[in-house]
Amino acid sequence: MAKIFSITQYPFDQQLEFTLLSQQREYLTWPVVYFLQNNLQKEAYVGETTDMVSRMKTHLKTPKKQSLSTVSLIKSELFNKSATLDIEANLIRYIAADGEFTLQNGNLGISNHHFYQQKEVYWKLFKDIWADLQSKGIARHSLEYIDNSDLFKYSPYKSLSREQNKGLKTILECLLDPQAKVSLIHGGAGTGKSILAIFLFKLLKTNLSDFNRADFEEEDEELFLLVEKVREQYKDLAMGLVIPMQSFRKTIANVFRNIKGLSPKMVIGPAEVAKSRFDLLIVDEGHRLRQWRNLAAYYGTFRKVSQRLGLDELSSSELDWILMQSDKTVIFYDESQSIKPSDTDKQAFAKLQDAPFTRTERLQSQFRVRGGEYYVDYIYKLFSDKNTLPRGRFKSVAYDFRLFTDLKQMLELVKRKNRQVGLSRMVAGFAWDWISKKNKSLKDIIIGDVELSWNSTDVDWVNSSNAINEVGCIHTTQGYDLNYTGVIIGPELDYDFDSSSFIVYKDRYKDKNGKNTINDPLVLKNYVLNIYRTILFRGIQGTYIYACNPNLQKYLAQFVVHGDYPNRNKPLTIYSDVAPNRIPYYDLTVSADNFSELQQAEHMFYIELEDVEASSDQYFACRVIGESVDKIIRNGSICLFEKYTDQSKNGLICLIAIQNYIDRDFGTHYTIKEYSSKKTFSEDEGELQEVTLLPRSRDAGYSPLVFRDEEIMELKVVGVFVKVLQE
Repeated sequence: MAKIFSITQYPFDQQLEFTLLSQQREYLTWPVVYFLQNNLQKEAYVGETTDMVSRMKTHLKTPKKQSLSTVSLIKSELFNKSATLDIEANLIRYIAADGEFTLQNGNLGISNHHFYQQKEVYWKLFKDIWADLQSKGIARHSLEYIDNSDLFKYSPYKSLSREQNKGLKTILECLLDPQAKVSLIHGGAGTGKSILAIFLFKLLKTNLSDFNRADFEEEDEELFLLVEKVREQYKDLAMGLVIPMQSFRKTIANVFRNIKGLSPKMVIGPAEVAKSRFDLLIVDEGHRLRQWRNLAAYYGTFRKVSQRLGLDELSSSELDWILMQSDKTVIFYDESQSIKPSDTDKQAFAKLQDAPFTRTERLQSQFRVRGGEYYVDYIYKLFSDKNTLPRGRFKSVAYDFRLFTDLKQMLELVKRKNRQVGLSRMVAGFAWDWISKKNKSLKDIIIGDVELSWNSTDVDWVNSSNAINEVGCIHTTQGYDLNYTGVIIGPELDYDFDSSSFIVYKDRYKDKNGKNTINDPLVLKNYVLNIYRTILFRGIQGTYIYACNPNLQKYLAQFVVHGDYPNRNKPLTIYSDVAPNRIPYYDLTVSADNFSELQQAEHMFYIELEDVEASSDQYFACRVIGESVDKIIRNGSICLFEKYTDQSKNGLICLIAIQNYIDRDFGTHYTIKEYSSKKTFSEDEGELQEVTLLPRSRDAGYSPLVFRDEEIMELKVVGVFVKVLQE
């Protein structure tokens, strides 16, 4: 199939103008995207233009750009101005997070452009462009891999919301106001606090000449003028990004290592602020700054730093250290994510907010969970004693939120999601001792016949190699984004229907530093509820819950749809009419050329499953005929499938429709096999795509089906196998 775009590379030198005039006459005034690079220094610059000759001449006169040696021109007859701006923005985001090159680009002027066929045409076009860049050695990782990387999630190359822009403007104005010292930015989980903190840091550490003002919108220009004034007043600011939690601090330090102009040394812990004075300290996760209470091994460091700064350790806090050591301070804060007595009291932040030198802003829009503010508000109501219970069960086509009574099934689902999209983890409340810390052969969490271990590392656990086989806690997940989260609510939290309130059993709560010195049960309960709410806000695409206590399980079942799948030996009734709690059941022995024909009325039947109303549009069932995958699915079993959208399918059992092919078992165009794809290279034909459909059979007579290049167009993945419903 012919490409609908081309990427042409030229030396970036004084001969470029003549080369373009002679070889690119058709595109001289056409919208194009370009990529400037230096393979030795691994620096690059991404841009777009409708006048490539003038733009290249300008870059060749710029001292910084003169170090770049090659230009790649990305051209397509489908391009228009909106499309090139969109592809430019995506290239900046993904190149920055790919790690192959550091970018000279500034981080203003990267906007979200909404235009006709943006998703239908241009996102697919961008994916094809990216694959071509990979083949040329410009890009290294797949888009799917980058999507899950910390460098992408916390990259400063983001387009900010109006709310975030307003907060940024407040911060910059505070820096210029001699009467202002503190910018206190309130924001709940997932409102973009960390992104704004990192964006601000990069903004203030980027050379003004690196910003491409030609792409600026009105808000960008206003912010740029403020940045200019800040630079004029402070020159090169002495700055630090303070992150109280060690694990998250290491993660962000690794992000800074890969961003031009930033260094991991700029990411510091609270104790490091005592070493020098700062023009500006930016504090992320300010609610986790500590005070003199339940500090365990940190008591000695806390005392030394307080004494070094001339403060009384018994009455001071890390918040005091920061205010003392910086001329200006930006603090991102969420009272609801304070999780233990060592966290600085909320009264200290309330006092700070009321101070005449403090300026405040509030972030409310939800950027993490796809359930949006509806889900966040629902969780706050669900895990609250304030008699503001949610109305009805949670329903969202955008967010997968389920309650399980079978922990094994929830564990299986989280592992399946991890195979599909990555970054899916099990997380639990601190209701079990960490006995495996000293003896790796022991299991920490034992529930029925399920035995699990706590996180084997407490630094950057979510990205560790064995994380999918372990269980994280609040300390290893706070601040992080996950795709799916399986949450085990431990035996320390229960629900009392008589008083319509939650109960915390202090003896079952195993975090000694989280409960010692607390005498008021309500205070402890608030910390525990904050922990679970914070954990429940980690999942971008979905969250699953298992509650250990029956009363709490019963309470949650009123509001959260059940996720358990039925017993596979229980007879299933097949219906001819649609009704609530029924999913489509397709007879694949009916010959059809494509899946849509099976959805005609004469071929439609339904199977009733319990509690699937929130996800019935995601699933269907069919009977698997034959033994091509009998190691997993027995011949004749009725199976549950998830409708295929656009997720990764490598290594998964899939239902696939194939043109010009008749399956020996089904007798139709359908087959069920394990999907495997890879790229190969031929000297004669260049890069080729290859898809292999693998049998998983005890019968050696089944052979793999191999499709290459244009043959792949004959394949259509219809569904991804979830579970056997009935054998």
